[in-house]
Amino acid sequence: MSKKYRQLKLWNKYRISNIPSLIFLDATTGKVVCRNGLLVIRDDPEGLEFPWGPKPFREVIAGPLLRNNGQSLESSSLEGSHVGVYFSAHWCPPCRSLTRVLVESYRKIKEAGQKFEIIFVSADRSEDSFKQYFSEMPWLAVPYTDEARRSRLNRLYGIQGIPTLIVLDPQGEVITRQGRVEVLNDEDCREFPWHPKPVLELSDSNAVQLNEGPCLVLFVDSEDDGESEAAKQLIQPIAEKIIAKYKAKEEEAPLLFFVAGEDDMTDSLRDYTNLPEAAPLLTILDMSARAKYVMDVEEITPAIVEAFVNDFLAEKLKPEPI
Repeated sequence: MSKKYRQLKLWNKYRISNIPSLIFLDATTGKVVCRNGLLVIRDDPEGLEFPWGPKPFREVIAGPLLRNNGQSLESSSLEGSHVGVYFSAHWCPPCRSLTRVLVESYRKIKEAGQKFEIIFVSADRSEDSFKQYFSEMPWLAVPYTDEARRSRLNRLYGIQGIPTLIVLDPQGEVITRQGRVEVLNDEDCREFPWHPKPVLELSDSNAVQLNEGPCLVLFVDSEDDGESEAAKQLIQPIAEKIIAKYKAKEEEAPLLFFVAGEDDMTDSLRDYTNLPEAAPLLTILDMSARAKYVMDVEEITPAIVEAFVNDFLAEKLKPEPI
């Protein structure tokens, strides 16, 4: 195994999207203790909190939270609610666009009688910017002056970029880290609280996830009614099995699963990755490694998909360059 290949494996395993990144592991189990090691070193240079393991959300959020009218509430008021932890900043244009949609989503969810709260964790560069941005938000925020608590929340969820919306259940456990994608895909909030689907239909808003690690993408001819749904049903049992297997080990699944129909974005993806025009076409795309694996057969069956996935995970497939 080449040095470069080992490096790419590590990048994919830990979902590294920018550098420098420092991740702390438990040497006995190999499990991630902390994804944001650089923040740990900055916040705790003397190692007083070593070994820096994750703390429960309730403990990290403990303290006063603000409304934009200056009213202060204790974090205990979140008991029994789903919570969105919103990492965002006024200087970031994608954040401002998401905030406009999120304000409407928040209103719809509350009007439907759901117990839901959002907590803004600012990455603004000044308190004035924070106040200006927060004035547009109907939810709660960690006080800008409480830099330690904002930093602990960034550490807890290993935030590598903004905007990021983490959705938690009432016990403080993560439902999804892809709140941004969910909000943009479900503007009527019918699927709140957005439990992850094993197989996603590739769209403009979720295509960003193709950069997060290896993705199985089944391209289909979407002009044939029901083709996309049938493709999802075909992949779903295999996706569920893989997700359950890694969840039991408390690890993230090593593959995301997509079905792609025919549209401009899919055409761009085929062009960028230099894929044949065939449909159906079964692929695994690994953007960070600039590698692709292609299974071009006339009929895609569950057995073919499962064998393809297992061979990929066992490193038996030979990559072609993207």
